[in-house]
Amino acid sequence: MKLILSTHNVTLTKAIEDHLLDKIDKLDHLDRWVIDARVTLEQDHPGVITQKFGCSIRLGVRGPDLFAEARENDLYLAIDNVIKKIQQQIRKRHNKSKARKHTVGARTKRTRQDTDGK
Repeated sequence: MKLILSTHNVTLTKAIEDHLLDKIDKLDHLDRWVIDARVTLEQDHPGVITQKFGCSIRLGVRGPDLFAEARENDLYLAIDNVIKKIQQQIRKRHNKSKARKHTVGARTKRTRQDTDGK
């Protein structure tokens, strides 16, 4: 998976980058068809007492891209929250595809049973 990392009003330290890479690596295990991940880290108005950090992720996958965004007072917390949101979207997408396959199989089985009984 290709990682594109951009920052706005945030200095990217080694600790932040390691934390982010660790979390992105877990996403790669959930969906191996991820093409790229575009991560944006930003800080609202530096110098203000109540600083808000934001993190947004756009995952390039087959079909529509997945996007999530989170804003928190702590950058690490924002990264964790946005990863949780993306994981939910990946799981939902995976469960939908599995349900679709099971529905087709059940329909096929039902039609075979109806034709055998007649």
